[in-house]
Amino acid sequence: MARLDSKALRVGVDEIVAHFHELEDPRSAVNRRHPLVSVVVIAIMAILAGAGGPTSIAEWARMKEDFLRGLLPLPSGVPRKDVFRRVLMALDPAAFQACFAEWLASLRDRAAAEAGVERPVLLAVDGKTLRRSHDRANGLGPLHAVSVWASEFGLTLAQVAADEKSNEITAIPEVLKLVDLSGAIVTIDAMGTQTAIAEQVVDGGGDYVLALKGNQGATYQAAVDYVEQQVTVDFAGANARRHTTTEVGHGRTETRTYVQMPAPKDLPGFGRWAGLMTIGVAMLTCVRDGVEAHDVRYFISSLGMGVRRFAHAVRSHWSIENGCHWCLDVTYREDESRVRERHLRENLAWLNRLTLSLLKQQSNKKSVAMNRRRCGWNDDVLVKILTGQRT
Repeated sequence: MARLDSKALRVGVDEIVAHFHELEDPRSAVNRRHPLVSVVVIAIMAILAGAGGPTSIAEWARMKEDFLRGLLPLPSGVPRKDVFRRVLMALDPAAFQACFAEWLASLRDRAAAEAGVERPVLLAVDGKTLRRSHDRANGLGPLHAVSVWASEFGLTLAQVAADEKSNEITAIPEVLKLVDLSGAIVTIDAMGTQTAIAEQVVDGGGDYVLALKGNQGATYQAAVDYVEQQVTVDFAGANARRHTTTEVGHGRTETRTYVQMPAPKDLPGFGRWAGLMTIGVAMLTCVRDGVEAHDVRYFISSLGMGVRRFAHAVRSHWSIENGCHWCLDVTYREDESRVRERHLRENLAWLNRLTLSLLKQQSNKKSVAMNRRRCGWNDDVLVKILTGQRT
């Protein structure tokens, strides 16, 4: 790998710094010794290199002081851990996250161009609980963060925090306000299957694929009854379309059958769902060690007929679990974090998702964990990944 010269390194980092110039500094002007943008960019770089909180961010910065002086304004040297802690505690999470919007949009556009992917973009919405971030002594439950994940590109586009999983219903509309829904297909699990959320997606110019479970009462039961009625006649009267895939690996064989059909206008509750066009079913048969298991899931959607598109949306939704949440737990060890202060834990959670998105843009076939180690081992690799270059 060719080594970047110091000028190229500085230019690349300057482009990142530019995204934070409008971020309001929450600190008192008295004894403000470290520029805000330097503190933020160092935190991003340190987390890319393996840091997990203010103490490890400060230790990484201390060990990389000579390197950092060539990239960032550091009139008083590298900040200490108390500086990182105070800044990340004081920054309003919404304002902090907003600074990344343009950066993430440019990453998404570049990833789409390189992959030859045009709209619709698949946006998976789901929540994740940081299990050890609770503070029972002060009545603070664990942080539950609801994120929007651009499935094809491995990018977290937005995040909104809720104090409990039960508050996910109120967090979803807020996180959807932070992204461009135009032309997107939004997938949400059953907790987010709400008429107001469906209307928000349609009003934003997108389409939805929403999972149905018993919590939807009449709509769920009506969809199940209609599908079971059509099964008895092999979907002959429903103008249905099917798509089947089979995957073999990890000691099991998985066969998935997707069925999509127009939603009947007389379906109970039909009129409550903005833009409702189709009902979908995903049937899984898994055979492992000679034992067969089955699962059936039901969906409502504003998508028109196109079973392969429906199947792709359903299958891609789980990439937020496998490609995002699993990496945060295993590589970032996020579930083990004991950070409890509200803004600090939310801002660190966002930085974890941002840096994971940067690592996901690499096409070198190395794992996220290995690319993160490489950021810690090699300064050139770190800056290249920070600035969206291939390594």
